[in-house]
Amino acid sequence: MSGFVEKPEPLQVPGLVHLHTGKVRELYRNEAGDLVMVASDRMSAYDWVLPTEIPDKGRVLTQLSLWWFDRLADLIPHHVISTEPPEGAPDDWAGRTLVCKSLRMIPVECVARGYLTGSGLVEYRENRTVCGLALPEGLTDGSELPAPIFTPATKAAVGEHDENVSYEEVARQVGAETAAQLRQSTLAVYSRARDVARDRGIILADTKFEFGHDEDGGLVLADEVLTPDSSRFWPASEWQPGRAQPSYDKQYVRNWLTSPASGWDRHGEQPPPPLPQEVVDATRAKYIEAYELLTGTAWS
Repeated sequence: MSGFVEKPEPLQVPGLVHLHTGKVRELYRNEAGDLVMVASDRMSAYDWVLPTEIPDKGRVLTQLSLWWFDRLADLIPHHVISTEPPEGAPDDWAGRTLVCKSLRMIPVECVARGYLTGSGLVEYRENRTVCGLALPEGLTDGSELPAPIFTPATKAAVGEHDENVSYEEVARQVGAETAAQLRQSTLAVYSRARDVARDRGIILADTKFEFGHDEDGGLVLADEVLTPDSSRFWPASEWQPGRAQPSYDKQYVRNWLTSPASGWDRHGEQPPPPLPQEVVDATRAKYIEAYELLTGTAWS
C-alpha cells in the first residue's frame, strides 16, 4: 500500500476549477484557461504522502524554482506567467502560487545524473549500466560520472513508483524528435545548474525535470525545477565517494522513518506515523539552508 495517509480536501476558490491533488501541489484552472499551481507543505517519502507537514516547504520550493527559472531562461522558456495569487485565494497562498501556461505535458520524468547514487547505483551494481547506458568499472556510491547522462523515467501516479526506462523507449512513446529535444534540454539545464551550484559549494548529484509543448509546439520547462524535492544536493566539502552522502533534502525524514525510533515497516501495509517535532524542525532547516546557499539570500 501507499499514497496519502490523510488525503486533503482541496480548497474551493471562486473562479478556479480544481483539477488535481498531487503529492505536494494542488492544481487549478482559472477562467482564462491558465493553470494555477499551489505548493503545499506536504512531505512525501517511500511513495507515501506523510501526515505531517514541513512549515514553509511549499514556499521554499516555489521561490527556489522561480530563482532557477530566471537563470535558465536563455536555455529554454518556462511556463510561469505570474506569481500573484488569484483574487479570493487565502492569504496562505502568497509565495507558494504560480499561474502558468497550460501545456501539453510530455509523460516523461527527464532525469539527469552527474553522480552515481539511488536507483542508478542499484542498477549499476547489477550490470554496470544505468537505464541501459554502459558505465565504466570501479564506480561506487557517490562517484562522479565521466559525463552527465540522461536517464528518463515514467511519471507515476500518487502512491506509485517512477520506473526507469531506456532512451529508446522514450523515443518510441513520444517520437524521435521530441526524445532528442528532451535529452538535449535536460542535459543543458543540468550542466548549467551544476556549475551554478558548484560555485556555491553544492554538488548537484542528479535532478529531474518535466517539459510540455506550448500551443506553437515549442518545448517549455514546467513544474518545479532544481529544488530539494526534485534534486539531490550534497555539500561539496563533505563529498566522499564510497558512502551515502549528506544532503539538503528529505533524507533526514527517510532516515527517521527507517530507524527503530519510528517503529514503521516500510515494506508492510501500515501507513507511516507522524513525524516528531525534531525531525520536522531539522528537515525545514535543511530546505531553508539549501535555498540560502544557492540564492545567497536569507530566508524570510
